[in-house]
Amino acid sequence: MRFGLFGINTGPCGDPDVMRNVSVAAENAGFESLWTAEHVVLPDPQAPPSPAAPLQPFIHPFTALSFIAAATDKILLGTGITLIAQRNAVVLAKETASVDQLSKGRLLFGIGAGYLVQEFEALGINFEERGARTDEYIDAIRELWTSPKPEFAGQFVNYKGIQSRPLAYQNGGPPVIVGGTSKAAYRRAIQKGHGWYGFALNVASSQESVDALKTLSESTNRSTDLGELEISITPRVPLTDEVIKQFEDMGVSRLILLQTGQNEDQMLGYIDQIAKDFL
Repeated sequence: MRFGLFGINTGPCGDPDVMRNVSVAAENAGFESLWTAEHVVLPDPQAPPSPAAPLQPFIHPFTALSFIAAATDKILLGTGITLIAQRNAVVLAKETASVDQLSKGRLLFGIGAGYLVQEFEALGINFEERGARTDEYIDAIRELWTSPKPEFAGQFVNYKGIQSRPLAYQNGGPPVIVGGTSKAAYRRAIQKGHGWYGFALNVASSQESVDALKTLSESTNRSTDLGELEISITPRVPLTDEVIKQFEDMGVSRLILLQTGQNEDQMLGYIDQIAKDFL
């Protein structure tokens, strides 16, 4: 089992010194990856399904990962997730390729369609189009990552006769990891993703998602270039050897742990404890 750490750009890690120190400690402890959260804006006052108080800082994911890349050497850098439908796909291709270059191929591109209506309204983007935008943007971004003569014609993205450099550092671009527990998200992961990411799930709900992915894969085309679908979970249960074995048995290969603690010392203590018990 590989272990990641979620929330490296928010909460206590909204402070750059804490972000750097926690990132270095996680790398030294043997964590495989670090993961950002993302919300461009938050509803004020907080209301369901908003996950955070309106004044909680969320450092821009790719700004944070560039900063972390300069302080680390080998730990992978993931977005958990990028709200792709809220972005301009051409600009996002530039951001992601740049981080992939600066980190020398350490970017994991976690994406999701988004779920907060207030964010879409603030950005002037049609909430009902988020699924269609997400599907199209993945293809448009991959084209810009990899093609010597990029060209794309879609409903939301159209370009030709342009260049966007740098290309992605990784051959074929960073792995795309699709988040979400809707049927559309499952299908998107199978058709377009290297992996699927389930957030804040217990063992039973994780098994339900894994079973749904397996069932849907039987009727959904998947390119052999994508390889086997990799499963990542942020668990909503305390870690024990038994719990980890249950996740392993269902085919989960990465657990992305929620940061705990209200300050740097508590977070560093958590990293040390996980390393001692499981790494």
